[in-house]
Amino acid sequence: MYDLIILGGGPAGGSASVYSARKQLKTAIITSDFSGQSAVSEKIFNWIGTPEIGGQELADNIKKHVLFYKGPFLDIIEGEKIINVQKDGKIITVEAESGKTFQTLALLVTTGSSRKKLEVINADKYEHKGITYCASCDGPMFEMQDVLVIGGGNAGFESSAQLLAYCKSVTLIHRSKEFRADKITVDKLLENPKFKTITNAEIIRVDGDNFVKSLTYKDKETAEEHTIEANGIFVEIGQTPNTDFVNSVVNLDNIGKIIVDPTSQMSSTEGIWAAGDCSNGKYHQNNIACGDAVKALEDIYIWIHKNK
Repeated sequence: MYDLIILGGGPAGGSASVYSARKQLKTAIITSDFSGQSAVSEKIFNWIGTPEIGGQELADNIKKHVLFYKGPFLDIIEGEKIINVQKDGKIITVEAESGKTFQTLALLVTTGSSRKKLEVINADKYEHKGITYCASCDGPMFEMQDVLVIGGGNAGFESSAQLLAYCKSVTLIHRSKEFRADKITVDKLLENPKFKTITNAEIIRVDGDNFVKSLTYKDKETAEEHTIEANGIFVEIGQTPNTDFVNSVVNLDNIGKIIVDPTSQMSSTEGIWAAGDCSNGKYHQNNIACGDAVKALEDIYIWIHKNK
């Protein structure tokens, strides 16, 4: 029986583990691996306190920090995939794919989300070789270059706004005629001479050599094909939260993110908190995930001492 189980080994889970061990809560962190979405990024430039760091190096550092606290107050259970969570009275039971079960008074879910991939010809070949999923992490590598953004929602336009700070040009490609993003956001970006949009476009393929060089799309009205040269393709077509295992015990929003109280990160179910990309916070970055996890941990600490 644990005071707290933390699910997930990314920045949020790592931060929560360090704080929990220091507060001497009997804790287990359970994760398939220590990574997070940005582990695949070649360079990260916005990790506070470190001007530049590789994504895998960041993941390794987080794991090293967690391992430092392994001991009487922190069990590290790596290589387990969680498939189900149930709550019976005050006891929460966590079931792993291996058949192992773990019990706890409090649960913090930090399992993140998976980016929806660009599924066109050659996309898999150029993933992380020009096709990327994080403007904040990877944008500075494309300084004074021509880039494309795929997607017509707020995430696509927000990524475009970030990229305009250092790219030569940004072209946003959307599959429909109308954008899903807020009109004020769209209008603001359209004022920038370095930014343009292509709508009603069906992306067919990407091409290049060792790195992306171009993208080909079909105009859905005329059926004509067009090829655009670009050094980078930023994909913003949505995320799939890793929350299936907890959907019977907490409320989720319409895309499957855990709905939390932003003041505490507690879910709709007492005793269960969430932080990072699996929660319904408005913004998602490594630094935000860490902060939200620490906020949750502070609330969990108080809650446990009131309910133990």
